[in-house]
Amino acid sequence: MTVVEEHLDRIAERDPAVGAFRLVRKQALDEARELQKRRDLAELPLAGVPVAVKDNLEVAGEATRVGSAVTADAPAPKDHETVGRLRAAGAVIVGLTNLPELGLVAFGDSAYGTVRNPWNLARTAGGSSSGSAAAVSAGMVPVALGNDGMGSLRIPGACCGIFAIKPGTGLVPPPSDDWAGLAENGPLTRDVADLSLVLSVLAADGALAESWRGGVRVEPRPAMLRSVWADDDEVWEPQPPQDSPEPFDLRVAYLPHPLPVGLPMDREFQAAVRAAAETLRIAGHTIVEHERRLPTSLGPSTIAAWLVRAAAAATALDRSRMERRTRALARAGRVLGALRLDGERGRARWHGWGADQWFGDADVLITPTLAAVPPKADRWGDRGLLRNVLANVGYAPATGAWNMCGWPAITVPIATHSGGLPIGVQLIAPPGGEPQLLGLAAQLADAHPPVRPRGYAD
Repeated sequence: MTVVEEHLDRIAERDPAVGAFRLVRKQALDEARELQKRRDLAELPLAGVPVAVKDNLEVAGEATRVGSAVTADAPAPKDHETVGRLRAAGAVIVGLTNLPELGLVAFGDSAYGTVRNPWNLARTAGGSSSGSAAAVSAGMVPVALGNDGMGSLRIPGACCGIFAIKPGTGLVPPPSDDWAGLAENGPLTRDVADLSLVLSVLAADGALAESWRGGVRVEPRPAMLRSVWADDDEVWEPQPPQDSPEPFDLRVAYLPHPLPVGLPMDREFQAAVRAAAETLRIAGHTIVEHERRLPTSLGPSTIAAWLVRAAAAATALDRSRMERRTRALARAGRVLGALRLDGERGRARWHGWGADQWFGDADVLITPTLAAVPPKADRWGDRGLLRNVLANVGYAPATGAWNMCGWPAITVPIATHSGGLPIGVQLIAPPGGEPQLLGLAAQLADAHPPVRPRGYAD
């Protein structure tokens, strides 16, 4: 209970400046108190861990507003399956985090306020899992739950200098609106071991909890989440899977500039990819340079799929009360849908064979997560289609390809930009490659320990 109380105090102190939370659940203290009475705490992997949940996932007894004043304020009758798995593992839900209206963009502004980046409050925390990333980065919670339809975990994770993983299709129960199979639920944390542990709970696969250890050649420190009940005689310690293949040594390809010709990529972000590749080469992996950029045709298909899903998400709501941005995105999506320019053919080609053929014989690919530093934390919802699309595509065009094929991908903080914001690199693997991603992320974190934003070190 003390851990939850301490984190609620941090939220009260830090969130007025950051704006991560739409709702803080005061009843979390009562829930922690009841949890502490249980006799099986040592068997719960997340016993007493404070967790924040993105406000498009159902939490029993709370309204799910999805970043919109237009959505219903009726309380959810039951938890989303991922929230239920976290609770069953002993987690305490301390609040619901902000996101842009209907989760449509890579910004954090909505009717409930603007989520600001703990590294620089004038910059966006990214999106659409904006509040979840900011809450973890600012140390208000050790774990947050979000989801990723076109990069909505990896983009804010990179903006805020934390770890975030988009699982591959079928590993974790998706959100209720899964964007026609594009969206996946996943965790955000400050630590790779914690990321692995929470992913194992969400996936109901205990083997994933220890998959990060193969990447660390030195004696690893224990995951922070396993020590929240400091007074217990025992803590939950999962056993490594028997006879499981080691994720190392791997063939790792790197691509400092994955975007088609005409789309710029920050040079410091490119340098970070080269540094990550060199780190892994020294660790013993086979490193090769990927020589082909992403297909030019994939970009329009990805944008079309995004806009058509925006139209679908807005269908049952009162359009007249939506933000200008949401109305514009939905209108463009309806036009594209009517013209049958919905990106489905491009998605089918990329999913069916294009991604595998383009990826080649590598086990993992490294690219930048973002293309530019995060834009300003303005009220983007008051702006129209063109400004929002250009801003989104301008700084975060490198993530959507992996939603289009359903492959797992992770963002790893690796450096600090000359502008003072963090730099994340994106690691991508074919289906089933989550253990490899976590192991490599652990190696990179061991060589490049994550830096905390000033004022949020604890």
